[in-house]
Amino acid sequence: AVVSTQSCHYGRDLSSTMTKVTSAKSHLIGLVGDEDTCTAFLLGGIGELNNAREPNFLVVKKDTTIGEIETHLKKLLTRKDIGIVLINQHIANDVRHIIEQHTAAIPALLEIPSKEHPYDPAKDSILKRAKGMFNIDDLR
Repeated sequence: AVVSTQSCHYGRDLSSTMTKVTSAKSHLIGLVGDEDTCTAFLLGGIGELNNAREPNFLVVKKDTTIGEIETHLKKLLTRKDIGIVLINQHIANDVRHIIEQHTAAIPALLEIPSKEHPYDPAKDSILKRAKGMFNIDDLR
């Protein structure tokens, strides 16, 4: 789709908005997931290799070790080109200590469900941390 930089019917000039959007640095989505999850996201177009030929995803199979998951997750969390890291919650349970140590806003670390394992908000340490930031009186 092509967006015109001329004034739209609301009388606003889009050229300044487009400059902000196009000059913003883009970030990739990182993924640590099971085969089904990775297949879906890769078909959606998130797969990338950086200059060192390192992928922004890890397909976790039955023979993938906890050490391999930890190493790849740590790399994703330190890469400057990654803005969001998605991880299947059942995999996150195996590397919870790394997730709980991650406090940076970028990359954001989000736990997602998988086909075989539903999402359990009680196990999501990021959600727990976010809930702790707000007082119920703030939301009224």
